[in-house]
Amino acid sequence: MKIIDIIKSKKPTLSFEIFPPKEGVVLNTDAILSGLTALKPDFISVTSGAGGGGGRGTLDVAQRIKNEFKTESIMHLVCSGADGASIGDALGRAEAFGIDNVLALRGDRVEPNAEFCHASDLIRVIDKRKFCVGAAAYPEGHIDSPSLNADLEYLKQKADLGADFFTTQLFFDNALFYNFREKARKNDIYTPILCGIMPILSKGQISRMIFMCGVSLPGEVVKILYKYENDEESLVKAGIEYAAKQIDGLIEHGAEGIHIYTMNKPEIAKKIIGASRKL
Repeated sequence: MKIIDIIKSKKPTLSFEIFPPKEGVVLNTDAILSGLTALKPDFISVTSGAGGGGGRGTLDVAQRIKNEFKTESIMHLVCSGADGASIGDALGRAEAFGIDNVLALRGDRVEPNAEFCHASDLIRVIDKRKFCVGAAAYPEGHIDSPSLNADLEYLKQKADLGADFFTTQLFFDNALFYNFREKARKNDIYTPILCGIMPILSKGQISRMIFMCGVSLPGEVVKILYKYENDEESLVKAGIEYAAKQIDGLIEHGAEGIHIYTMNKPEIAKKIIGASRKL
């Protein structure tokens, strides 16, 4: 089933993101998928493995979610390391496995002369008759973008090319999302925007997000990190409570979907849902 049809029939949607096992790393995929699908999400997103395009590990997990665990899935498709042949192969294999949804992303930085430099390049070549196409949105602007207004122009381009919905990068301040959504609508972008939420689980994790994604921290999050920097158990508990509060506020303000970056931890997703008043 195409995710855009789920979004049209139910609001807010609930979805999770997971990553496939890396080469040489043992990952209990069965336990992760069993734990997450038991929470009855509307769909699960599978990130791209190494090598660009739609990695075989990504496709394998995505098709298992759909065919074995009977939950809708979406496969990440990235520009990094990809060319026309690898993208065509990934889409052909996805179709053969019954995958209806693809998330088009740039991924890591690519060479300027690469065949696929931007997510918009992928959106152009994906057959919209066969696949529902998702894309990313950045409430604070992409870290490589010169400004939020410039980023909104890129968002409009992705919408005009046929992106069916957007999922945001993580953010910790709901006001940033409300401002971004308002600006998007003023720019005639009416494509559904799902809210990406990542629970705070460690100070190191948040530090990485700040440098990788350019995410800002509101005072409340800074206080949590400071208060519990030497108490991991309390930090995780506070992080779950903060994520649940974020989600409740977003739903109260009409969010079309909540997308939880689970980091392959079903128990964390379960606790967030249990702490939320609205999910």
